[in-house]
Amino acid sequence: MRLNRKNQGLENKNPIKIVQFGEGNFLRAFVDYAIYELNKKANFNAGIAVIQPIDKGVIDMLNDQDGLYTLFTKGVKKGKIIEEQKLIDTIVTSVNPYEDFNKYISFAREESLEFVISNTTEAGIVYVSRDTQDMKPPSSFPAKLTCFLYERYNWFNGDKDKGLTIIPCELINYNSDTLKDIILKYISDWNLENDFKNWVLEHNSFHNTLVDRIVPGYPRDDIEAYNAQLNYSDKLIVSAETFLLWVIEGGEKLKKQLPFDKTDLDVKIVEDMQPYRTRKVRILNGAHTSMVPFSLLYGNETVKESVDNEFTGKFIQDLVFNEVIDTLNMEKSELNSFANEVFDRFKNPFIVHKLASIALNSISKFKVRVLPSLIEYIKIHDKLPTNLTFAFACLLRFYKGTWNGKALPVNDDERVMDNFVRIWSNSDIENVVKQILSIKSYWGQDLTQVTGLIPTMVLVLKEIELHGIEKGYENYARVY
Repeated sequence: MRLNRKNQGLENKNPIKIVQFGEGNFLRAFVDYAIYELNKKANFNAGIAVIQPIDKGVIDMLNDQDGLYTLFTKGVKKGKIIEEQKLIDTIVTSVNPYEDFNKYISFAREESLEFVISNTTEAGIVYVSRDTQDMKPPSSFPAKLTCFLYERYNWFNGDKDKGLTIIPCELINYNSDTLKDIILKYISDWNLENDFKNWVLEHNSFHNTLVDRIVPGYPRDDIEAYNAQLNYSDKLIVSAETFLLWVIEGGEKLKKQLPFDKTDLDVKIVEDMQPYRTRKVRILNGAHTSMVPFSLLYGNETVKESVDNEFTGKFIQDLVFNEVIDTLNMEKSELNSFANEVFDRFKNPFIVHKLASIALNSISKFKVRVLPSLIEYIKIHDKLPTNLTFAFACLLRFYKGTWNGKALPVNDDERVMDNFVRIWSNSDIENVVKQILSIKSYWGQDLTQVTGLIPTMVLVLKEIELHGIEKGYENYARVY
């Protein structure tokens, strides 16, 4: 059976309350699902008009199915496997502005419109100097949005009550602040009137966000198994993990606008999202980055293998719960709860997360995600953290490029990899450690000045060279 609104008895559409830039898997499994839950649990009564942000996309397929698609969520929650499927009906119309600019701009005239939401990838919030107001459409998302806001401003004669709540979901820090700055740049470039600029600043609100959900997307390899669960044909099936976190900067007004407190979703509207971003970077991303070299040298291939293994699993748990969490300035019960959810995600049997695939640029990742925890731990306890330091030494050993006669999946800037090979050509491990730790461009500081770090790293590297990862760790931890 064909998937459309008539066949599913969903012909009554909600009014357009949201314009969404982006039609990809993530938005459909994250934002559109969240709005679906708001509609069901809080009578939010919101329809979404989707804008294809680039000239190629899946808008035609979406329109063929009247905006409908099936979301499959699979994961682990408190040790239990969770599997759900839902037919998402929040998208009521879609347009490719490169083919129908007039329809796109007409959404700006919608009386019921309140929100703009976007995910145009990290490269989407960018200033393109060649974009002009008369282009239909301009190439960049911020320029498209500037045209959209200008149309709304003119259509409603600058009505202060017709401003919009703008919530970008692109994975860059301070995403809405960056977007607003670029819009103001276009207003200046295009010599738009000052009253419009004031309307944008005073009667529209911009909200920084943090989004977190793994969305593998269309399950191509297992599509027959997914189709067998449906009594209709769906070309836009999307799969996602069970976990969902959406942190939005805002106050009481936004909480009333978006009553997520009436749902079971983990959507937090807070004054400052930076502590949550730090929490995610240090715990989730930090655990990933810490485990990759250590676990690959041990012999694991996936994240799940790493956390399921008795030795490597305990190492990673201790690193997170006993060292990383100790350095974060948030409620410990909340940090522990978040970390437990992270390990549930790591154990998800439905997502195969190869360690080699997350080894990319491990040096720069370590600097941002792990090193701050190590340094902060030293400040608090006046000693080196056992597991974070061991993981750091494993990172240095990993970048040597080979282990037990086999090539390691080191994947970084060629200059970084070549430099490590050059340094590791020296047989004196202490000299190797001193050279690497002294490179400020890698670590943001001269780590040879950290008390005790050089001899400890030398000890670890000698131990794992002689005895391997597990026995080397045991010997190091006993001495340390």
